Amino acid sequence: MSGKAESWGSRVGLILAMAGNAVGLGNFLRFPVQAVENGGGAFIIPYLVCFVVMGIPLLFIEWSTGRYGGRYGNHSTPYILDTMAKGRIWKYIGVFGIFTNIAVASYYCYIESWTMSYVYHSVRGTFSTMNQAEIAGFFNDYTTIGKSTTGIPYEAIVFYILCLLLNTFILSKGLKGIERVAKIGIPLLLVFGAILAIRGLTLGTDGASDLFPDANAWDGLNFLWTPQYDSLANPKVWLAAAGQIFFTLSVGMGTIHCYAAYLKSKDDVALNAVSAGFMNEFVEVVLGSLIVIPIAAGYLGLDWVLQNAGFGMAFQTMPYLFQQWGETLAIFAGIFWFGLLFFAGITSSLAMGTPWMGLMRDEFNWSGKKGAWSFGLIALIMGLPTVFFFQQGVFDEYDYWAGTVSLVVFAFLETVLFSWIFGIKKGWAEINMGADIKVPIFFKYLILVVTPLLLGWVLVASLPDMAAKIANDDTNNKEWFADAYYAEKFDSEGLKTGVVDSVTTDFIKLSFQNEKKVYNKKLDKLEALTFTDYKTYSFKKGQNPVVTVGQTIAPNDTIAEGKFTNNVFYKTIGRLLLVALFLFISLVVYRAFIKRRKEGRVHS
Repeated sequence: MSGKAESWGSRVGLILAMAGNAVGLGNFLRFPVQAVENGGGAFIIPYLVCFVVMGIPLLFIEWSTGRYGGRYGNHSTPYILDTMAKGRIWKYIGVFGIFTNIAVASYYCYIESWTMSYVYHSVRGTFSTMNQAEIAGFFNDYTTIGKSTTGIPYEAIVFYILCLLLNTFILSKGLKGIERVAKIGIPLLLVFGAILAIRGLTLGTDGASDLFPDANAWDGLNFLWTPQYDSLANPKVWLAAAGQIFFTLSVGMGTIHCYAAYLKSKDDVALNAVSAGFMNEFVEVVLGSLIVIPIAAGYLGLDWVLQNAGFGMAFQTMPYLFQQWGETLAIFAGIFWFGLLFFAGITSSLAMGTPWMGLMRDEFNWSGKKGAWSFGLIALIMGLPTVFFFQQGVFDEYDYWAGTVSLVVFAFLETVLFSWIFGIKKGWAEINMGADIKVPIFFKYLILVVTPLLLGWVLVASLPDMAAKIANDDTNNKEWFADAYYAEKFDSEGLKTGVVDSVTTDFIKLSFQNEKKVYNKKLDKLEALTFTDYKTYSFKKGQNPVVTVGQTIAPNDTIAEGKFTNNVFYKTIGRLLLVALFLFISLVVYRAFIKRRKEGRVHS
């Protein structure tokens, strides 16, 4: 981005870019999984309620806040927020809007690079001779840096760097580059999604087999769209719905502010915000619900989906299902599916570079190219640990702290700023300035009362999870370096025990009683069945199991001895890197403040 006169080329380009910012991998990977895990149709109702009372108000807030800051020549969240209230603290609250984007981009581009790789493997026909277990194993091999599925050394790193380079190159072209990608990527995404959705709608029982005789795509659709009202009283379902709104609309990140900062003073924000928001909802609720779950249920059955729904289904299951369509169609399906995910990913990741670039251009007169390549370099430094230590949980730490907690904190604080410090009277006027629609008055009171209360509830309800994360309560192996390895929990409460099923010099398999959910079609509800489940542990040279077959094992019992570097060590490194990134950006913002003070441009 070079020059302060830079602006969007067209309204269509702006809306598509904003929609592209929101339409991301979460629309196709996270939404259907969240729906399945939270009762199917029971999830849709709170999800839509949260969209109205939290999503749309946040869109109004962020679009109007960004345009307001842009009016004063600010294109980054620290100084957009700084224009709205007195007090130095707000520019540092705005640091969240840069920190979140760099941190998320660093691991988001890794997922994006998977889609590039899987397009390549689909065209190459890599999956054509693999069974389901082998395709699932392929993903594990791909994310294990020492292995290669192509013959390319360090394959995952190569694709990751290529993906970052592509993002950085497009960003260096400024808004025109982003707009051009959105105009191409979003229509292609919709076309690819429509083709796969039609297949999901028409599959029916055609995918049933001897192994899965009850497979039926319509069971997946019915489960997703049949409300089970008894689940509406469950706070967990509402919390999940509220969380999904953050992911799907990209609110609480800072990207919307920075895109809107390039609007003219009287350009509409109300209709634009609603248009981008509803386009995202169409993609997520309509296309997102018609692909993964129906196709998986159509070949593997709804009960299988209920047990195995997860983020990895897109990479560990879908290629196998495509092989059932025949060799030629499998290639096209792979291109459509992973191409769809790629375009969904890149239109979002491009937005993540704009807050940093806006800050460096506004405050230090950096050119668009310098801003873009510095963003790429920081993202690479932050992202490589998520690639190298993906299996050790660094990726998940980034996703939790930067991709979840940071969003909620920033969204809550910016809502308080907009409604109670900047003032709802001025804020409401800002939303309606130049508006092409008449915004219903009840949104004014949602923004003033309901939205901050709901965000505050989400934040408070998340505090126990944050505390558990910091205390590493998800593992019994809390020491960085240890001489013994302890059995993990068999259930969330840690009350169940297991029995050693088999043991070798480098492997332990434990059996325990577990429960799974199955769908009773006659009663139209979920039921719990008890079954024997297994937990396995693999060990390296110098790590020796100390259990015997038939031995009863409780959580925290010693099951192996030797020299261990536990995942907590790598997770701690990830957390320290995130803290260092936040402090680094805060320092840059402080330097910008000192520069502004010398130049007489200090707002507060």
